[in-house]
Amino acid sequence: MGIEDIKKIRLEKLHTLAEKEINSYPAGTDREFSIANIIEQFESLESEKKEIIVAGRVMSIRGQGGIFFVDLFDGSGKLQVVFKKDTDISESTFDLFVDTADMGDFIEVSGTCFVTQRGEKSVQVRSWGMLSKSIQPLPEKWHGLQDIEERYRKRYLDILGNEEVRDIFIKKAKFWKATRNFLEKEGYLEVQTPILETTTGGAEARPFVTHHNDFDMDVYLRISVGELWQKRLMAAGFPKTFEIGRVFRNEGSSPEHLQEFTNLEFYTAYMNFDEGIEFTENLIRHVVEETFDTLSFEIKGEQVDLSGTWKRIDYVDTVKEVTGVDVLTATDEELKNKLIELKVKFDGENRERLTDSLWKYCRKQIVGPVWLTGHPKLVSPLSKEDPENPEKTLRVQLILGGAEMTNGFAELNNPVEQRRRFEEQAELLAKGDEEAMMPDWEFVEMLEHGMPPTFGQSYGERLFATLLGKPIRETELFPLMKPKQE
Repeated sequence: MGIEDIKKIRLEKLHTLAEKEINSYPAGTDREFSIANIIEQFESLESEKKEIIVAGRVMSIRGQGGIFFVDLFDGSGKLQVVFKKDTDISESTFDLFVDTADMGDFIEVSGTCFVTQRGEKSVQVRSWGMLSKSIQPLPEKWHGLQDIEERYRKRYLDILGNEEVRDIFIKKAKFWKATRNFLEKEGYLEVQTPILETTTGGAEARPFVTHHNDFDMDVYLRISVGELWQKRLMAAGFPKTFEIGRVFRNEGSSPEHLQEFTNLEFYTAYMNFDEGIEFTENLIRHVVEETFDTLSFEIKGEQVDLSGTWKRIDYVDTVKEVTGVDVLTATDEELKNKLIELKVKFDGENRERLTDSLWKYCRKQIVGPVWLTGHPKLVSPLSKEDPENPEKTLRVQLILGGAEMTNGFAELNNPVEQRRRFEEQAELLAKGDEEAMMPDWEFVEMLEHGMPPTFGQSYGERLFATLLGKPIRETELFPLMKPKQE
């Protein structure tokens, strides 16, 4: 039977209920217990023979003749309710259920708790009511939604019919809750910074552009979680801040990249670089164990243990070991020729893009967990230079499964140096590099007033997805989809 035939039959059932003056979409329910509550208190409810009201979605209907077994699901759990003709339920009430109810409907039932001959906790139905009549059928139980685009487009059905998918988002909520709890316990203040910005400071990525009608000017959706704003808060006298929020980058998609995702950024005044790395390591271990109950994972076919010491590797040394090229001394032409030799696709031919492309080739071969340090100044416009090597910076990233999981700096607070680096980025933008960082001259003005030594760090959904072993798109409740063509 086709979908349109099923819809026609269900609309007729809706009409039948209306003829009997039954509202199929009431504003509320008289339910007293969630299904989880009923299961938890089942023995006492059964012994008291107390009549209860339970509500949920009909997930299955089994039986025939004078008895039907119905599974209800309300989000907290699943419970069997039994419609039996020769019990307290009236014949007309029983027949109305048989004639008008379908899988997918939301109903409420009143009755008493009992255990079936097969030992299943159940409710013997005395009466029932419709809460929301479904017109379209649920996906077939054993196969569900198979087409990946259909799964994303109808995520509500994907989650309803697939416990593994449902568990992803329960774990994701734990991930961010554990992050927030850890930071708050350590004395961090949660803040909310602008999503609409006049410059996209804080990262290097192509932004989304929109128009502010009242101010009659173009603005950008942020590409970082308020990096330059949180640093202003350091200058304002807040010693510890964090924000968990959405970030938008108008770039391509991959198993590790999305245009919209959630990130954390935290900033700490007076915390030095090594302290910041240690603090982040403790934070991530806590969050991972709270979320997954383990620190051992299989990532891209390799066993990874997060409980041990995470060693440090140097950016320049690693690229040299893998490719033979010293990115600090090689000419632009040598960098370009090496990328061509390695058959690495690269966008743009300025030195920053060439260096970054060569590093990304090397990064894919690192399982981790390792801390990457010693980034060249050219690719780190917001980071303090390394006092032991002025060509490098005090920047750190956790590498796991061939990808960057975090991004942290001993934050640059020298206004003269920050102005110079912003000028370099402005030149790149002028030459057509769409991923170069937009200068924020008001941020430089803030630095001229003074910002304390600060450590900042970020991580987000890529870390969660990598540990889960899923593409990042799979960990989004409602990933962006092109409108369906009618």
